Amino acid sequence: MEYERQLKKKTKEMTEEQALQRLSALCAKGEHCTYEMEEKLRKWQIDEAAQARIMAFLTEKKFIDDVRFCEAFIQDKLKYNGWGRRKIAQALYLKHIDSSISEPLLDEIADDLYMEKLRPLVEKKWKSIKARNDYERAMKLIQYAMGRGFDIDLIRKCIQEMGEKTDEDADC
Repeated sequence: MEYERQLKKKTKEMTEEQALQRLSALCAKGEHCTYEMEEKLRKWQIDEAAQARIMAFLTEKKFIDDVRFCEAFIQDKLKYNGWGRRKIAQALYLKHIDSSISEPLLDEIADDLYMEKLRPLVEKKWKSIKARNDYERAMKLIQYAMGRGFDIDLIRKCIQEMGEKTDEDADC
């Protein structure tokens, strides 16, 4: 009982105007999706009618745009995190981005770009994997790369290239 009273004292009531100001400032600093903003409003215990008005304002004034967010998210995760298509799609699903928005944007990215990210990952991991034979090494690499969100076809292609490269190195 005492804990609940202290908790209520710590969390001040936030007005609709204050919530709008905070969310506008947050959206101006970086891209955010609709779901993230709705979660903040729920956390701040803003009533549903006010939530709807705030979300309508943010969407109308282009503070929130799920397509723009999705484009930025995909580029960031691919460029900085080295994620593959599947992991990015899963992360967008968890942010409640509709697949009708995310799938076309993910499909726009060429396999060559994914291969650019996959090759260094596989090369680095190839050296550190301890395996009894090439088959076991390949399985471990596939498991690792799939965990990073890459498609099996790209992984196999990359492993095949690695195998050919190591065969050439052995011939020298």
